[in-house]
Amino acid sequence: MPADEQSRDIPIAAGPAIILVEPQLGENIGMVARAMANFGLAELRLVNPRDGWPSEKARAAASRADHVIDAVRVFDDLASAVSDLNFIFATTARERDGFKAVRGPVEAGRALRTRQRAGLRTGIMFGRERFGLYNEEVGLADEIVTFPVDPGFSSLNIAQAVLLMSYEWMKSGLEDETQTNFSGPELVPATKEQLHSLFTYLEGALEARGYFRPEGKKPKMVDNLRAVLTRAGFAEPELKVLRGIISSLDRFSPAMPRGDGSPGDDPRRLPAAAARARKAEAGQAPNANGDDIDAPLGGKGTDND
Repeated sequence: MPADEQSRDIPIAAGPAIILVEPQLGENIGMVARAMANFGLAELRLVNPRDGWPSEKARAAASRADHVIDAVRVFDDLASAVSDLNFIFATTARERDGFKAVRGPVEAGRALRTRQRAGLRTGIMFGRERFGLYNEEVGLADEIVTFPVDPGFSSLNIAQAVLLMSYEWMKSGLEDETQTNFSGPELVPATKEQLHSLFTYLEGALEARGYFRPEGKKPKMVDNLRAVLTRAGFAEPELKVLRGIISSLDRFSPAMPRGDGSPGDDPRRLPAAAARARKAEAGQAPNANGDDIDAPLGGKGTDND
């Protein structure tokens, strides 16, 4: 189903209403709507938006969260916007006078979920972009929620604040708070027999290429290789990938049989090296660029040679 059709079928969520007090920019309202939709919230209430409503800028910034934008309710004052709610959190970044309990976002999300399951209607108030909520507006809430931000830079974009609370709301409803929408493949750990087989194969391939030099250091080098490969805890498919890589690297050209080479001998250069050797035996010498020129032994080549 296309995203725009899917969004029209999403009902108003039973979660908390998001209440924006005197939001200034349509773009911010749209980004709030998008954040809400990301985490299953759909009831957005606006109190006296500065630029009026509806707003095409808000719809554009909502990135297809049209079901939230279409359901927006606008109020002239905050008291009217919260009149039908049973419990409200007010968000603030600074300490307030009064006797209200202060919660962190995790605890607040769980509290909202508990009340929602009990059939209560809840809401979260967010203040103006520049300075948040007035004290009398905070006074209309039951409790305060604040975020553990750096005190030296505590200002949050309104959409970021809504995103944080929407996320905590969604997480509080999961059977396991570490649950994800998808997971990686379940890999069967490799057996020690499979791992030792890879060691043996790799050791043989490296031996053929002259890797273990000097010979006296081979035992320590082998121990180091085994330590590296055992630390990761490979699964069976991963060992197959590694073995395929080693097998590919272990193919030698006819000009360089197994066991004849060393790390500095590139099989692709051997035919050219052999050609130079043959010319040297025939009395020819290489020029300054490494190219061969036809010149008698002990003589100089000419332009016509």
